[in-house]
Amino acid sequence: MRFDSLKYVYLLGIGGIGMSGLARYFNSLGKSVSGYDKTPSSLTSEMEKEGIAIHYEDDVTLIDSAVMNHSSANDTLIIYTPAIPADHSELKHFSDKKYSLHKRAEVLGWITEGHYTVAVAGTHGKTTTSTLVTHILRSSGTDCMAFLGGVSKNYHTNILLGNPKNENRVMVVEADEYDRSFLTLNPDVAVITSIDPDHLDIYNDKSHVEESYALFANRIHSEGCLITKEKIQSTIKYSGKTALYSLEQNADYYAKNIHAQAGHYTYDVVTPYGEIKSVKLGITGLHNIENSIAATAVAKVMNIDDEVISKALGTFTGVERRFDYQIQTPKLIFIDDYAHHPEEIKACLSSVKAMYPGKKITAIFQPHLYSRTRDFADGFAKSLELADDLILLDIYPARELPIEGITSAMLLEKVNIKNKKLCSKTELVDAAISNMPEVLVTMGAGDIDRLVEPLKNALLKKIA
Repeated sequence: MRFDSLKYVYLLGIGGIGMSGLARYFNSLGKSVSGYDKTPSSLTSEMEKEGIAIHYEDDVTLIDSAVMNHSSANDTLIIYTPAIPADHSELKHFSDKKYSLHKRAEVLGWITEGHYTVAVAGTHGKTTTSTLVTHILRSSGTDCMAFLGGVSKNYHTNILLGNPKNENRVMVVEADEYDRSFLTLNPDVAVITSIDPDHLDIYNDKSHVEESYALFANRIHSEGCLITKEKIQSTIKYSGKTALYSLEQNADYYAKNIHAQAGHYTYDVVTPYGEIKSVKLGITGLHNIENSIAATAVAKVMNIDDEVISKALGTFTGVERRFDYQIQTPKLIFIDDYAHHPEEIKACLSSVKAMYPGKKITAIFQPHLYSRTRDFADGFAKSLELADDLILLDIYPARELPIEGITSAMLLEKVNIKNKKLCSKTELVDAAISNMPEVLVTMGAGDIDRLVEPLKNALLKKIA
């Protein structure tokens, strides 16, 4: 779909990581962009600086007047995220007035039409992997545009535009499984990093999650390639061209000779075309080595030179809130991570334990969604037991209403470690520094990110 006649774009939920990428894209095209979000954030602040008008109250009278005056025109596009509740007054207004109203995923599908597209999906790892792919492509001189699910620390943004005059730009997109959003894409290369049950409020059970990923894989162009793991390929029964990857086990792409060295890992990458020797990944975490193997597989499918890949992996500085170092001193390590699923918590804390053996690990976790906490309570408890000390915040509700009996206290009771406690957000800083941690890890997908800077400042003051 072309957007030549489009003048006005209004986004409901504009502050979300995916929605903000679309807002910035249309703003770069010279469209008049505005929107609503529930809460101000660093992302909304950046967009406002870029000339995008945003308000934070659900109030029809605050909608940009130009948008309000173009309800029947084909020059106005309203984009919404499924996180916006059905009874939201602005959403109801646009629906009642018959505006051109579309989900974020549908619009992303339009943008990628006709472009060589790399789509990265998976319950975990997709943000880091898609950002790694983007960095390798940029390092190779490939003109690419990227819609990322986090803020790249190399480029300080969640969207890279490339050359807008180049209609042959490669597209890199994070393919979101929530609400089956990724089924709007038709990639040339697709990566599936993991298929663990999640979003059971949408999918009901594991089989429907797997079914959706199978549908996504079968949207790959006939000459395209699926990059995934052997277990995933057999689960979704994909019969097209496939390249398999693994952390260390034998596959088309895997790592060997992994060594921890001065806080980083070095390893060799085995590919069907030979070995890439002595890669030094710019970020830490064993799970990120696996992500780098997947990104390497994409690069080789796209015929990128080994030397370029190795250099790009070494200069990759990561994604904000993905194993993100806040403090790294002999006295204290402080890592912030987006982990909000049991498998993500397990990967994060396992990597921390491997990097800092013998040190006491204090985890602060904010559960995200009542339904996810209910569905995976035992899994959360088991993963959180990898910490020595645990501080648990209240559940972040996001789009949900409370569920009777589902609380952080219920979850805490299941965690079988001695040093554990509940804490409010207002008390967190004092609670964290009262028993000075050696390694502190904050985890969660809610608003825990707003506590990272106050925690960091208080801890730096304490160790000064």
